[in-house]
Amino acid sequence: MSLAALFLRFLKFGMLAFGGPVAQIALLRRELVEEERWISSARFNRLLAVMQILPGPEAHELCVHLGMRARGRLGGLLAGLGFMLPGFVLMLALSWLYFQLDFDRSWLGAALLGVQAGVAALIVRAVHRIGEHVLVDGWLWAIAAGSAGAALAGISFWLALSVGGAVYALKRSGRRAIAVCLALAGATLGAGLALTMEPGAPSAFVEGAGKQPGDVAAWILFLAGFKTGLLTFGGAYTAIPFLRADSMRQGWMGDAQFLDGLALSGVLPAPLIIFSTFVGYVAGGPWGAVAITAGIFLPAFAFSLIFYDRLEAVLENVRLHALLEGVAAAVVGLIAVTAAQLAWGLLSDADQRLAVAAILLAALGAVYLWKSKLASPLILLAAGVAGVLAF
Repeated sequence: MSLAALFLRFLKFGMLAFGGPVAQIALLRRELVEEERWISSARFNRLLAVMQILPGPEAHELCVHLGMRARGRLGGLLAGLGFMLPGFVLMLALSWLYFQLDFDRSWLGAALLGVQAGVAALIVRAVHRIGEHVLVDGWLWAIAAGSAGAALAGISFWLALSVGGAVYALKRSGRRAIAVCLALAGATLGAGLALTMEPGAPSAFVEGAGKQPGDVAAWILFLAGFKTGLLTFGGAYTAIPFLRADSMRQGWMGDAQFLDGLALSGVLPAPLIIFSTFVGYVAGGPWGAVAITAGIFLPAFAFSLIFYDRLEAVLENVRLHALLEGVAAAVVGLIAVTAAQLAWGLLSDADQRLAVAAILLAALGAVYLWKSKLASPLILLAAGVAGVLAF
């Protein structure tokens, strides 16, 4: 296969990447494993297990890895670009359109409010789904609860992730007493930091869309994306609390806009993490969108392109597994708090509270009962229609 043909092959996958990572991985398996025999089913399963441990969107990382098997590092780069390009272009176009229309005075604003409620329901379901696989013992539940408490207190997630990973690694190595002491030290440090912190400045964008994108420097957005890309353990939903923390702390955007970005990404053929393009556009315009997208996808490219021959050997280290499991548990706590805060923000307007709550609960019921790979985009579409009717 030529490099051009390889790029077009994965560009096609990118155009059909609806339904989230499960549907995307199923598409790759059906066409490349079962029909075209690029790789054996057993090897694909082992590769998928490795990619799920690493940070980053696993479907995209699979594309990079398979492209590299076909045509080396350049093939991996082209395969990854082909898979992400349709979603990036569409999100960039929607981000531009977001600032061209007056949402507050049109039915689009009502539709987006309904979709925001649907997005909140999807995040709640994601917390449950991720938690089922990650929180498999009492220690991990305790780490998640501690991380949630730190987030509510406004403590940097770096402390929660570091302590959570180290505590569980110590526990798995048989050093339970040291693990308990470290957990208590982390809790004490977190409480001390919470008592000395001053309230942050309110976001300039809290009320909704500004008339123009912000002017945040591209390199700042690139670093924010890169940091998020390194911390997205367990799927794209884990990127939400990290980008939201930066967005709110730096005043780039408020929760309403943040939910708008998640809503738009939920109906595109792309990894959910493509909502970062919207965040970058709101904060820094077109170049900001490019910068944050490059940063957030860089780890997904790098792990396969640099460590192609060593991934499985490195990840056989049991201590590393335990460290990553502790970090993943802390991330579950962060997502849970983020979901609660976003939902609470939606319910803060007394005039709209009942209608928003009704849409959120209906969407939540549909998310749990409807198992189709197209469930997420169709639920968001229905939530948008309900928003138009209600508001």
